[in-house]
Amino acid sequence: MKISQEELIDDLVNRTHKILNEAEELKELSEKALQWRQAPESWSVLECLEHLNLYGQFYLPEITKRLNSAKASKPNQIFKSGLLGNYFALSMLPKEKLNTMNTFKNMNPIHSTLGKDVIDEFILQQKKMLSLLEACRKIDLNKTKTSISISSFIKLKLGDTLRVVIFHNQRHMVQIDGVRFLIPSTKDSHLKLKSMRI
Repeated sequence: MKISQEELIDDLVNRTHKILNEAEELKELSEKALQWRQAPESWSVLECLEHLNLYGQFYLPEITKRLNSAKASKPNQIFKSGLLGNYFALSMLPKEKLNTMNTFKNMNPIHSTLGKDVIDEFILQQKKMLSLLEACRKIDLNKTKTSISISSFIKLKLGDTLRVVIFHNQRHMVQIDGVRFLIPSTKDSHLKLKSMRI
């Protein structure tokens, strides 16, 4: 994939703003609704968000560290995705019918005791991501690389890492939307909200 660096960052900023707005809406739900699950092994809304928070706790400091140590250079006008990075990013994009993906045990928050503070942390993480995206405008997203959560030996171009994290966030926001639709007490309000968005 080839895209102008500015266009890529603008796209990721827009996606993150949308994620942030959707997270703010979740604060209006009761804690009981946020903890509801369709089946014993299904994630609740809060568990979906905590899963994203756990990844954010790795990636946000990692991206910050790489930005701080990036050599001063003129940003490349074109970002060219790496083969592995592009594969990871595209696999995270939400599809019409979400495919099931295995989650590492340490990133699976199922049956954890969670409250609304999970939403607050997620919102703070999205604001931090927006700040990092702006800082990315001053460096070369091709040359700056990051480690990934599954292996310190694999390095991705920063542009790809940003796509992976933000697409992953989007994927689970779609999952959250599906969970919200099924919560008995919120079905009607959810449908009303959907109709207003059309």
